[in-house]
Amino acid sequence: MSDWDGERVLVTGGASFIGSHLVEDLVAAGANVRVADDFSSGERANLDGVHDRVDVVDGDLTEKAFADEVTRDIETVFHLAADHGGRGYISNYPANCATNMALDNIVYESAANNGVERITFASSACTYPTDIQQERRPLREDMVSFEERGGAYADEVYGWAKLMGERSLQAYHEQYDIDASIVRIFTAYGPRENETHAIIALMAKAYAQQDPYQIWGDGEQTRNFTYVKDITRALRLAAENITDATPVNAGIGRYVTINEVVDAIFDHLGWEPDEREYMTDKPVGVRHRAADTTRAENLLGWEPEYTVEDGLRRTLEWYTGARDRAYVRENLETLLHER
Repeated sequence: MSDWDGERVLVTGGASFIGSHLVEDLVAAGANVRVADDFSSGERANLDGVHDRVDVVDGDLTEKAFADEVTRDIETVFHLAADHGGRGYISNYPANCATNMALDNIVYESAANNGVERITFASSACTYPTDIQQERRPLREDMVSFEERGGAYADEVYGWAKLMGERSLQAYHEQYDIDASIVRIFTAYGPRENETHAIIALMAKAYAQQDPYQIWGDGEQTRNFTYVKDITRALRLAAENITDATPVNAGIGRYVTINEVVDAIFDHLGWEPDEREYMTDKPVGVRHRAADTTRAENLLGWEPEYTVEDGLRRTLEWYTGARDRAYVRENLETLLHER
């Protein structure tokens, strides 16, 4: 199925950073979109471009009655709602992240009871074993296994919760014959993301002209920063092409150091601090992370369209246009640590 025209779609967490971009894409494709969000981190302003063409429902998806309400008369669910944040958030609030296990199962059960035809789950690269990410080793989907002893070793409670979200969805597919797909998202960034995530945090510090400029870790840790529109395209393609809950990666295969990102931001802004302060006591997660996208290429015909350089430029242009420099400077610490 690739024609979204008239499709009745629910996007949970649809006012979030990634969710709002997905909602825009689905509306543009002709879908009838309902958004369910509790606005704990999502913002109504994220949907300004489509607010008159979507049904936005405010509520808590951990409440069964609300989940039942929003999944009624829906054909496809994109399940993005989660309690999450950047590395600092998932390290400091593990119990919050653990609530995602309840959230996922309530959404799946309500969808099954209401006859939803397919569910696409936004999973995470945090599902991958942490011990294999100390060196530059591209992550393949089969590096996570539910079939063999020791086949799972996820990244903090957030990663374990996402992994259980995957396994639960596979169980609902097996028991209820719901079409299901899973996209493991790798370090998404782009317009509308908040300052608790790495790319926007680095942009905020530079925009506020923080000096000494603070970098968590030694700056040589790598991520495969993936532009948001590549992520949302992978979610749509997964819903269209996968029915058996096979997970696919959505990320780039390039290892990008934090120092490289910082240099690009400074170049774009035409500003550089006198000093860089490397904060090696801060949580930074795994050492290296990049995706093997062979499966996504084979099953979805998907590969990233945006280079890191193009994505950073687009995101920085959005950030400097959307944020007042004086406000960012005055509220920098709050912005960096609140969802």
